[in-house]
Amino acid sequence: MTNIREVVVASDPTNGALVGHVGESRFPVGGPDDVGHISSGPNPYDLLSASLAACTAMSVRFQARRHKLPLERVEVGVSFHHGAQGERDSFVRTLMLEGELDAQHRAFLLEAANLCPVGQILGIGADISTRLDAAISGRNASTQARYEDDLAELQIPYVDPD
Repeated sequence: MTNIREVVVASDPTNGALVGHVGESRFPVGGPDDVGHISSGPNPYDLLSASLAACTAMSVRFQARRHKLPLERVEVGVSFHHGAQGERDSFVRTLMLEGELDAQHRAFLLEAANLCPVGQILGIGADISTRLDAAISGRNASTQARYEDDLAELQIPYVDPD
């Protein structure tokens, strides 16, 4: 029998904001609410990027542990980019690997990152590039893409709920 993973996202009847549910976990989902505002929380693109980053970090840690590599810490940053008209969307994944790792270890862990299952699924519809050792933490929030920008780029037809 195949295991089924289910995430439920529902609107909160008190304020129209979206709330995600996975088992006992609850989290806000940012995006348009019932009154025309953008509610706080990670938007769907953030959640997609977070899934890729989490899966990548787990894959790298697993392979480092399995091969007894001296990986002390892994940090994965993922950015999402909408493709121009007719082009594929893309993710840029940046790995920061800490520990006494030589070039061969780093190359092996880069391969492990590229084999993460979520990346395999996303790679069907988007390009994913991976690079090593760029600074990730402490990005300036003013340069980050906004969900409103994502919505403006997409050709989403207006649907009257009639």
